[in-house]
Amino acid sequence: MDSQFFALNPVRPLSVGAREMLEPEAVTAIVRLGQSGWGAKRIAKALGMARNTVRRYLKAGGAVAYRAPRRRGALAGQETWLREPFLRHRGHCDVVRQLLARERGVAVHVRTVERACRGYRQELEASQRATVRFETAPGEQMPIDFGSVRVMIAGESTRVFLFVATLGYSRRGFVCALRHERQSAWFSGIEAAFAHFGGRVRTLLIDNAKALVESDDLATRQVHFNARFAAFCRHWEVEARACAPFRARTKGKTENGVGYVKKNAIAGHAFASWADLEGHLARWQREVADVRRHGTTGEPPRERFALEQPHLRPLAGLVPFQSVRELVRRVNAEACIELDTNAYSVPWRLIGESVRVLVSAGQVQIRHGGQEVAAHDELAGRRGRQIDRTHRLGAGCTPPSEPPSANALLRPLAEYDALVGGGW
Repeated sequence: MDSQFFALNPVRPLSVGAREMLEPEAVTAIVRLGQSGWGAKRIAKALGMARNTVRRYLKAGGAVAYRAPRRRGALAGQETWLREPFLRHRGHCDVVRQLLARERGVAVHVRTVERACRGYRQELEASQRATVRFETAPGEQMPIDFGSVRVMIAGESTRVFLFVATLGYSRRGFVCALRHERQSAWFSGIEAAFAHFGGRVRTLLIDNAKALVESDDLATRQVHFNARFAAFCRHWEVEARACAPFRARTKGKTENGVGYVKKNAIAGHAFASWADLEGHLARWQREVADVRRHGTTGEPPRERFALEQPHLRPLAGLVPFQSVRELVRRVNAEACIELDTNAYSVPWRLIGESVRVLVSAGQVQIRHGGQEVAAHDELAGRRGRQIDRTHRLGAGCTPPSEPPSANALLRPLAEYDALVGGGW
């Protein structure tokens, strides 16, 4: 191969990263010249390149793979320290970055921390998904939960709230349809479940519902229950336990139960009325849910319930917690008090006053100064209004029997002239 050809056609290097690589034709030429007996010095002079470059390609017998230079990372040596805070803070890399700067004196971008902790993320996900099945003794535990679904009732799409309770041992479930999931609905659902099963469990397992839980601490996992819910538990002599936040799988028996009700009992059905929906759910529990072979126990829930029922504590002597509710409300400018988002009227003279409200057996009784001033039927829905027109009437407020005529509303112009003191 003529060296004058290479002198007229110099080898063009290609930039790859921080190093320069040769074109494939140049590498082929180096290898062919080496095979023909040329030395590295002669080839380098003919091609106009460094002698060590020629030696590298001759030694490799062809193209040399590019290897990126290894640099010492900003977090080199911190790998052992990074794992513990990363797992403790559930993969929150920005928190780890802050701890790194404060405790180790290393200031880096959050993306750098994410790259360094990439290998620990799989370990974190595995630890979060790991679940140990916990079997409860008969009569010991009842997980409870709410779910909502859109249902066609009387030709209209209606949002229905499903309260679901499941006995931990037998897996026998209970479901009822409610119009909301406020605290009173939770109490109604729990008491209805006790009545359905014919007894009480010792422990209620709940999630961190706002209607029941006042506050929770993610670090210590301490839960502070609402005062009224705590009173409800004392009334029924049951203990309440809340599963850890974002760990609903600890209450999986009921989490699965809500989905089972939605997919099996509700999906594809339409109902003529609310009573029709309630009857359908009761029939579905009796004919489908209670007699199916459960996927975990391998037995129908009704058969296992026969073993659990003797361990439930009796209901005798205990009245419903919500049999009487007593509250204090202030009368607003519309001569109404608000109760569970519904409005109930009172005499207009009590506007701005505080009144006592007693709720019992579907009746709302409003008292002031020790005397009853109004009584209404309790509304079942939300944002309704129960107005007694006589409450708007009083001294100077009684409307005339006939509306005044248009002429009666007009004054003679002479009266205005006398008022301003002059005329035309």
